[in-house]
Amino acid sequence: MTNNHINYIEFKSKDLNATKAFYSNVFDWNFTDYGPHYTAFSGAGLEGGFEHSEEPIAHGALVILFHQNLHEVIENITQAGGQITQDIFAFPGGQRFHFTDPSGNQLAVWSDV
Repeated sequence: MTNNHINYIEFKSKDLNATKAFYSNVFDWNFTDYGPHYTAFSGAGLEGGFEHSEEPIAHGALVILFHQNLHEVIENITQAGGQITQDIFAFPGGQRFHFTDPSGNQLAVWSDV
């Protein structure tokens, strides 16, 4: 993993079982479930996952970058005019936060520490 590189992409899903069946049958992706509300995929050229959501899906994907020092990159984002939209939170495998760039695009940054 390299700092500042796109490392993961995350989509929303209304029905994880249907989503897994679709991508498995059409593109031969493999899935690993992390509880009832999340599944990760591999075999797509870039790893990613699907998060179950009951909310309307307005944006198709969440691009996730990697960085070892989340506090450092938060400082860099805010100094450059970005906004933190979800503060650092833990998840199985690490922690991350979400931000918007000056144009309003939402991305996330994660760390395994």
